[in-house]
Amino acid sequence: MTAAIRTRRRPDLSFLRPSFWLPLVLMMIVLGLLWQWGAQRMPYLLPPLGDIGATLVEDAGYYLRNAYVTLREALGGLVLGGLGAFVIGVLVSEFTLARRAIMPVAVILNVTPLVAIAPALVVAFGFGAAPKLIVTGLICFFPVLINTSVGLRAVPLPVLQVYRTVHASRLETLWYLRIPSALPYLFAALRIVFPLSVVGAVVAELSAAGSSEGLGTAISLASSMNRLSAVYASIAILAVLGSLLLLFVTLLERRLLHWHETQSAGK
Repeated sequence: MTAAIRTRRRPDLSFLRPSFWLPLVLMMIVLGLLWQWGAQRMPYLLPPLGDIGATLVEDAGYYLRNAYVTLREALGGLVLGGLGAFVIGVLVSEFTLARRAIMPVAVILNVTPLVAIAPALVVAFGFGAAPKLIVTGLICFFPVLINTSVGLRAVPLPVLQVYRTVHASRLETLWYLRIPSALPYLFAALRIVFPLSVVGAVVAELSAAGSSEGLGTAISLASSMNRLSAVYASIAILAVLGSLLLLFVTLLERRLLHWHETQSAGK
């Protein structure tokens, strides 16, 4: 038994094996070579990787400041849209009338081009962060709403009947049964909306008038001056931010849902 406990507590070092990291390294090398090949033949479209790296090093402070602004807008919009979607998801899963009233409006809102709404939001809320937070929140809203409402209703019927047998209240069933059962669905949505929030923040910066900071604004300014290396430097930082957010939510899911069968299957 002691040996078994020690085996379970042994840290997972599989990432040190070449079979874990070597395929990614080879793929990055291939992509880098293809990029350099494309930069030589299409310099008007792809700058050399060395120019992008030099731009990042020379103006590191500028890109870090703008990355901080974009990340702040992304996380703020994510919290705004995610919490609102979760609360509404609980309502539509618990009450049929709420589902019939809210879901059609949510679908219409999801298919509405938010780029067209951004200027109106600027008129209503000014040139501050509010329009960008609203646009980002709306972009993150629908995936969380759908997965939350589906997850809350995807409870095994025999388990639900047990709760009804012991006369559990609706609130107790929601807290102890439905929400834990919905967590895998919720994290599936978060894996989408965490990186998507960065995209939403950039879209908001590009479409909302009066933006003076953020990577979206940096891309717009660099494009107007035909500075391709600066454009791709900002895009590279956005890719890193999205990847880090995805890594964060993945690690959080493994930490909180270690008991779920999906995590056991992944291991």
